Amino acid sequence: MTSPGVNHETILTNARLVLPDEVIDGTVVMQGSVIREISRGRSSLPGAADLAGDFLIPGIVDVHTDNLERQVQPRSNARWPSRSALLAHDQQCAAAGVTTVLDALCLGDLGFDKDRIRTFREGVADLDALAGTGLLKSEHFLHLRCEMPAQDVLSLVDPVADHRLVRMVSLMDHSPGVGQYANLDRYRALRRKDGHSDEHIERQIGALTEQRARLRAPNRAALLARFAGSDVAMASHDDETEEEVLENFTDGIRISEFPVTLAAAQVARRHNMWVIAGAPNIVRGGSHSGNVSAAELVRSGAADALASDYVPAALVEAAFLCARNAGITLPQAVAMVTDTPARMSGLHDRGRLEAGLRGDLVRVRVHEDLPIARQVWRSGERVA
Repeated sequence: MTSPGVNHETILTNARLVLPDEVIDGTVVMQGSVIREISRGRSSLPGAADLAGDFLIPGIVDVHTDNLERQVQPRSNARWPSRSALLAHDQQCAAAGVTTVLDALCLGDLGFDKDRIRTFREGVADLDALAGTGLLKSEHFLHLRCEMPAQDVLSLVDPVADHRLVRMVSLMDHSPGVGQYANLDRYRALRRKDGHSDEHIERQIGALTEQRARLRAPNRAALLARFAGSDVAMASHDDETEEEVLENFTDGIRISEFPVTLAAAQVARRHNMWVIAGAPNIVRGGSHSGNVSAAELVRSGAADALASDYVPAALVEAAFLCARNAGITLPQAVAMVTDTPARMSGLHDRGRLEAGLRGDLVRVRVHEDLPIARQVWRSGERVA
């Protein structure tokens, strides 16, 4: 993507501007890559683009998406070329209004997802190759998802820990019997669906339980030490109990990502930790894995931000659903997918409709209660 010249002016008028504290009918003027002016009322200048009363919101910031993995592996037995997959993922993000993407890539193998390590390695290489070319519609960063009990996690982290694109690291534990997989019957059913025999599954459960007891604590300590004092945001993942949240807080972690219980989310908020909930959970009306409802987290004030998890288009829809059904205003709901995740990631040049910030904008029309991203600008340039 090539940025417009510094003197290039874009005027968007007759729009409902979702500002941090209110929604107004007004006009946005972009000069080159930044927002120069926000005003009430229509512009009469001949070059102004009439948005016909549609909403105009900041570009969406997605702090956790696994969508690249879905493009790499569109079917269980069909792996797509990695660079083509990244470009398809990028186009989907931009079309959904996501102008800033933290690509969540898994580091560490727990016996069932060996291809994820390949996806991680190829994904980093592809971002290195494409990030500076102007070919990507959205701006991409890295979110390293570190599987604490994995034998290979530290060796995988070390080469990328200081990568310029790393903005977030989350500490995960997808061992059977804990967190998201606390229900072993559900865990077994998922592995059977992947084609594994009952005998193999039981062997793996035993081996992973032993491995967790041996490796989780030292790997966790090493990961925390590796990123201590850096600008990288540290997150926990799938918090279930008050004890887990307090351990994370004590160790300097300030983000609780996808807590699986309301109690865990509430404890995190009481300790001024950021809480990330899943946008697909909002759109679907509940968790796909039987965990706490994200809408309940929002209604109770126990969620700060939404992430797409596995469907980029869920973010704009979830924000408008929250404004309609979860007891918060539209500016508050939009901030959950723009301003808050931007600040959480240390990206302070975006996330709000405000003069001086980046010209990342999304035009949204609501049709029969469904919000649809119609046009998208990043750094002042139309990308979708």
